Amino acid sequence: MAYSYIKATIPCNIDIVWNTVTKFSDYSWRSDLSKVLIISETKFEEYSKEGIKTEFTITRFEPNSRLEFDIENKNIKGHFTGVFYEHGEKTTIDFSEEISVKKFYMKPFASSYLRKQQLIYFKDLKKKLGC
Repeated sequence: MAYSYIKATIPCNIDIVWNTVTKFSDYSWRSDLSKVLIISETKFEEYSKEGIKTEFTITRFEPNSRLEFDIENKNIKGHFTGVFYEHGEKTTIDFSEEISVKKFYMKPFASSYLRKQQLIYFKDLKKKLGC
């Protein structure tokens, strides 16, 4: 298993942060995606700019507090946990991911891949929120 954690405090209200993160159909601010398909209330698919489809199944959804989902594509399988903390008009988000790779030769690169993806996501999120 590979693990990655990232935590940041964003100078925006928790409602704004939560709504941006959980509005999966609005991917216009994501620099790494070409499209998103909403399958059901608990399932969606993201397509990377390289054409890789990743399936997400929401397993926990507690507004303004906690978001969890299972992740799977042709290369990886894993779980994401996002915890949101309110501090007045600031929001701390604490994201963790754990994945296992499906191809043995990818194992040495899994942690750095996760970290890179999280950093891209946070950069895009901060840009979208204007923080």
